[in-house]
Amino acid sequence: MSIWNYVVTAHKPTNVTHSCVGNFTTPQELNLILAKCTRIEIHLLTPQGLQLKLDVPIYGRIAHWNFFALMEKHRIFYLLQRRDTNYVFFNGMPRNLSLLQVLCLSCRAMWDVSDRLGHPTDNGQVIPFDNKGQLKEAFNIRLEELQVLDIKFLYGCSKPTIVVLYQIPKFLCLSNNLDNGADLLIPVPPPLCGVLIIGEETIVYCSANAFKAIPIRPCILQSITKANGRVDADGSSYLLGDHAGLLHRLVITHEKEKVTGLKIELLGETSIASTISYLDNAIVYIGSSYGDSQAVIVPKQLIKLNLQPDAIGSYVEVLERYVNLGPNVDFCVVDLERQGQGQVVTCSGAYKDGSLRIVRDGIAINEQASVKLQGINGMWSLRSSTVDLFDTFLVVSFIRETRILAMNFGDVMKETKIQGFCSKAETLFCHDVVYNSTTREMRYEWNAPQGYSLSVATANATQVLLATGGGRYLVYLEIGDGTLTEVKQALLEYEISCLGINPIGDNPNYSQLAAVGIWTDISVWIFSLPNLNLITKENLGGEIIPRSILLCAFEGISYLLCALGDGHLLNFLLNMSTGELTDRKKVSLGTQPITLRTFSSKNTTHVFAASDRPTVIYSSNKKLLYSNVNLKEVSHMCSFNSAAFPDSLAIAKEGELTIGTIDDIQRHHIRSIPLGEHARRICHQEQSRTFAICSIKNQSNADEPKMHFIRLLDDQTFDFISTYRLDTFEYGCSILSCSFSDDTNVYYCIGTAYVLPKENEPTKGRILIFIVEDGKLQLIVEKVTKGAVYTLNAFNGKLLAGVNQKIQLYKWMLRDDGTRELQSECEHCGRILARDVQTREDFIVVGDLMKSFSLLIYKHEEGAIEERARDYNANWMTAVEILDDGIYLGAESSFNLFTVRKNSEGATDEERGRLEVVGEYHLGEFVNRFRHGSLVMRLLDSDVGQIPTVIFGTISGVIGVIASLPHEQYVFLEELQTNLRKVIKGVGGLNHEQWRSFNNKKKTVDAKNFLDGDLIESFLDLNRIRMDEISKAMSVSVEELCERVEELTRLH
Repeated sequence: MSIWNYVVTAHKPTNVTHSCVGNFTTPQELNLILAKCTRIEIHLLTPQGLQLKLDVPIYGRIAHWNFFALMEKHRIFYLLQRRDTNYVFFNGMPRNLSLLQVLCLSCRAMWDVSDRLGHPTDNGQVIPFDNKGQLKEAFNIRLEELQVLDIKFLYGCSKPTIVVLYQIPKFLCLSNNLDNGADLLIPVPPPLCGVLIIGEETIVYCSANAFKAIPIRPCILQSITKANGRVDADGSSYLLGDHAGLLHRLVITHEKEKVTGLKIELLGETSIASTISYLDNAIVYIGSSYGDSQAVIVPKQLIKLNLQPDAIGSYVEVLERYVNLGPNVDFCVVDLERQGQGQVVTCSGAYKDGSLRIVRDGIAINEQASVKLQGINGMWSLRSSTVDLFDTFLVVSFIRETRILAMNFGDVMKETKIQGFCSKAETLFCHDVVYNSTTREMRYEWNAPQGYSLSVATANATQVLLATGGGRYLVYLEIGDGTLTEVKQALLEYEISCLGINPIGDNPNYSQLAAVGIWTDISVWIFSLPNLNLITKENLGGEIIPRSILLCAFEGISYLLCALGDGHLLNFLLNMSTGELTDRKKVSLGTQPITLRTFSSKNTTHVFAASDRPTVIYSSNKKLLYSNVNLKEVSHMCSFNSAAFPDSLAIAKEGELTIGTIDDIQRHHIRSIPLGEHARRICHQEQSRTFAICSIKNQSNADEPKMHFIRLLDDQTFDFISTYRLDTFEYGCSILSCSFSDDTNVYYCIGTAYVLPKENEPTKGRILIFIVEDGKLQLIVEKVTKGAVYTLNAFNGKLLAGVNQKIQLYKWMLRDDGTRELQSECEHCGRILARDVQTREDFIVVGDLMKSFSLLIYKHEEGAIEERARDYNANWMTAVEILDDGIYLGAESSFNLFTVRKNSEGATDEERGRLEVVGEYHLGEFVNRFRHGSLVMRLLDSDVGQIPTVIFGTISGVIGVIASLPHEQYVFLEELQTNLRKVIKGVGGLNHEQWRSFNNKKKTVDAKNFLDGDLIESFLDLNRIRMDEISKAMSVSVEELCERVEELTRLH
């Protein structure tokens, strides 16, 4: 690996920190707007559910926001948490969106309110908003109260008035009438006005004329409210979500404008809420940072509706779940399906919403049946009649024959015959009418002129298009009631290579246009039907002929897709009225010819591109996306919706025909394994085909200590197969699968810490060595340590442990009685706390909690560990990884990445003892773990297949990839990034270069030797005009730029 790195997001942030509801896009449309750390999503509420309208990155971390009406228009106002502080103030969104408009998002204003003297409160950012949304000049107010918990503006006051909730220092004995756990203020709008003060045990309503208080849950546990959402416009009803995932309704009872009391009722259980937004018609959005977000139905009045709770006593009905990978505290990269493709298994969520998530790239085909068949040239499904709901026959074409397969009553596929169907020749195309065209004739019946043969054919339910006469005669036929009529012929200048007549528009059985791929001049011609008038010619360029062509529509937008013989795909926007082709884009899907076919999944049409790298083409947010299919090579595909195999596909591979169902169409497939407890560490063991996790289970009674476990799971079913319970107050801190010198067994090693209530730092821990026998964890060795075992590494047949501030090496020894033990060989001190440790050969890289990197070396002869070099900057490390023998990657707590290099060529001991910082970059995400590996199948014939990658996981649910580039490629992409900054402006006018600058409390420096892959890959979303602008600036063709950027997308 190199010092030149490319950082890109494989999976966007998913934890929801803020949400609001209002008419933002237009006065008539109701929107749900979500903040996900560094991104904003805008959804439209429709009868079918939430529809994503916009998803844009923000060059900052969203710390707080508000949504309000100003001059009868709704606005967003939010604060970004950066090294400085910025307010951004948005107008509504433009209705007709282009990429550039989206990234501007109609920003109304932006302020920098950073202060060199001031800093956020110890309890986090507290930002009150005037309910009228009026911001003018910023000024400071000195507060005597230091421990500020919340500040809000009050409604109904003649002058701007704020209420401050703060914590009284413990050494002050002051009387107060508030819950000691109070930490949330909710201002009540007119006509009631006043403020609600939410505590752990009580809720208080306070105004100039009233003071009301009620217990939250009498005689039950304390409830820490994490989120709230207003239900009624008059502020008389609120939803409260607590730390246990319980949802309450708080009602302010009143007579006209006089508050008479408070009433609270438990509605049921949801994900642990970080934000609550009431949508409409009793539907509520629960945004979560600890589990999946949800759309739920919440009854307005339990008694009047006479509703009954479900089996767990909840009145809440979950309508939809939205996957959240955050917080991703640990993960491992495995190849569970033995396909050479990595899958990421994460420890996601927290508390009761804890889970494992299996994330893999692409779309899987779940095989239902298969049969050995060689030499398949084409496939089509047919029904017995037009009234049948399911397909009955599968027509399979070979070089000199055609076979018809059918499902019998025993759900077994057998060969059969259809009366009148010619099976003694190759079938070029087949459709449900029923008819088939061979190289000699068309049945139902149309004959080619004497001496001519059919070379290409296609059809829909009412139209047939074919090429004959050496491929230069284009013939158009129409299918009537039992008739087949030739309507028009055209003699073309060049030979036809492919045809497309797939209907687009309101009539699913008739196409107004025909697309024709041409051999000699490598072009696409568009003809109008039925008169076969040529209306568009599009030269494709190059020397590779079009091999498959398709008219299709995604999300109401018409496209023409043209696949070439070298694995490239061209897509155009198609004007159905004029036949004009615009916005040409070219992508590489493989190296072999591609065959395009449409299919349907969940009532949505997609396109399957069969080739050596099969791909599904689909649309999301009106953008074409390409997702790999987890098969090595596919020559042909067709839909096969039979009674035995509903919603299936028939797929022809080398020597095999497979029937299978397809996964949900998305870039990454995520499988959830709910645990009901918090998994903190995970490890996979190939030999026993198991996972081991360290987990925490909260007790129902908060006064009881948490339970800690080592769980063993089957790596296919993910069922618990064995459990080892740790001692009270003993936490699992680290986990490893390894073997030792002179021992063929493979063990699970667990590092623990005793976290006692009265200790500031653990003074005791254990190293536990388990072996898996008959699917059970068997404890072999126990070693007590003088501190927490934060890290474990296999090291030269021994075990290397990070115990508090020490690095300790243990030997695996055989006792006289035949049992094993861990024996300390040597140790090295000199740190605050060994946060993360990685090893390679004799070198040990340590990431310290406060003292950045240190490089140690183990000396075999002396049996000692010595420090070779260190980084003298004060970085608070969160994760480290070794890129190669002399380059080390680190993440620190201010959301930065950086790389250091061993200075082996230094002239003096001092120079050689200093790690040189060679790369710096602001990621904007808190990284918990790095792992070597890849999410995608590495193809050795591809340039990117040779690029080494590291995967990282973050608190917000991001899965990212860091790829080390050759210097020549890095220089090229750096120039592209510079030009993109001029074209793509940040939301709110925020500066990309400033956002990616390395910054912490000590320094701010420009990013170096890191590239922003998200910005670079956004080049593919630009319109042609902007692409041409960048192309001219770089003196590189648009096609080459697209190809090189598309190659990079294959990294993730």
